[in-house]
Amino acid sequence: MSVILIIDDDKLLCRSLQIQLESVGHKTYLAHTMHEGMETAGLVEADLILLDLNLPDQSGLKGLPALLEKNHALCVVIMTGNPDNKAVIDSMRKGAFDYLRKPLDLDELFAMVEKVEDRKKKTQSPQAEKPVTARPSLDDLIGAHPKMIELLKQIGLLSRSRVTVLIQGESGTGKELVAKILHASSSPGMPFVAINCSAVVPTLLESELFGYEKGAFTGADKTKIGKMEFAGEGTVFLDEIGDMPLDLQSKLLRVLQEEEFVRVGGLETIHLKARIVTATHRDLQGMVEQGQFRQDLFYRLNVSTLNIAPLRSRREDIPLLVDSLLARISSKLHCDLPSVSEAAMKKMINYAWPGNVRELENVLTRAAALSRDNRVLAEDIVWQETRTPAASAQQAEPFTLAEAEKSHITNALLENDWNITHTALKLAISPTTLRKKINDFDIRKPTT
Repeated sequence: MSVILIIDDDKLLCRSLQIQLESVGHKTYLAHTMHEGMETAGLVEADLILLDLNLPDQSGLKGLPALLEKNHALCVVIMTGNPDNKAVIDSMRKGAFDYLRKPLDLDELFAMVEKVEDRKKKTQSPQAEKPVTARPSLDDLIGAHPKMIELLKQIGLLSRSRVTVLIQGESGTGKELVAKILHASSSPGMPFVAINCSAVVPTLLESELFGYEKGAFTGADKTKIGKMEFAGEGTVFLDEIGDMPLDLQSKLLRVLQEEEFVRVGGLETIHLKARIVTATHRDLQGMVEQGQFRQDLFYRLNVSTLNIAPLRSRREDIPLLVDSLLARISSKLHCDLPSVSEAAMKKMINYAWPGNVRELENVLTRAAALSRDNRVLAEDIVWQETRTPAASAQQAEPFTLAEAEKSHITNALLENDWNITHTALKLAISPTTLRKKINDFDIRKPTT
């Protein structure tokens, strides 16, 4: 049994949650303002606080540090109906236990309470997080799919420390954007230095990373500091780390182990202060097994991993991405923001996007530039290669049986405008079975 304080100005929601939680034995208290919530938190020893982000007297995000200051062992879960992805990162960074989107899913809520009770049994007491100052604004990752929300929560948690992070995802998913958001959340004002390991000549990559002394080699007429030294206490982002030569992998391993390096041709030891963030679209574990990547370096880089879901596995985010990308594109092209026809949107939702968000942006740029009457039609959406969505998905990533079934059901639902009866008939299953599979595979209807 847990003691739960609900701080939300929606009195109907508070009462509904109170009934549901107390029906299974939990003790609940209600508050409808931040001030009232702070007072109640001081009077009762709550195990869990469900805190609304938008309260009439103060933002729940601003009140979060004060709640945690009263009780470092307290679990605070932020709730909101607003699609503000930046708030997810800020909430986790400031010490929130988790983040829930409204309308609340009761099964998800009860699972959250169980996690809090398990945490209480293990007597884990996290340190309170100090309030953070405002950080430079960056383009947020667009999406409301659970995979994206989980990614944002992980970024917020990792921004508390300087641990090495490996970002994995297919080409075009936004790995560098994730690295920049992580950097802005943990090292605001510090340098962010990006190096593409596949774009730099292998013989020059070492001097790019570590720098060189005057006279180290022919043409080295002066001392030059490397990217790792220049980054200071910021972030060094090594993109396409899977393309780093084996001999340089051993040197990078030593740097990560010893947290120091020497310029090419130099003797002075320089302390590594920057966080190392790496990214790849390749299967590093497979490369290790084939002897193409050092196993010990892989373990060093894989301390914490952020996995970015491909666009085809979160199709319901496509309308959100289209709106955001078209706003950016119209600004660059100095044209009015075009509207998108229903047929064009449906065509984009049905496509598998092997090039992910980057491909979507390229397709929209072409469509916006060639559109007539400031409206993007289905015929304006043209792929780089004439492949069917199914073929694109198969070439982009091998399906498991479950993934293939989910993709087939999703496409059938889209083709039948999410009419359950018609879709079930086409799939030769009952509507009840179809609804169960929709729930099991977490298939969500896109918002167009």
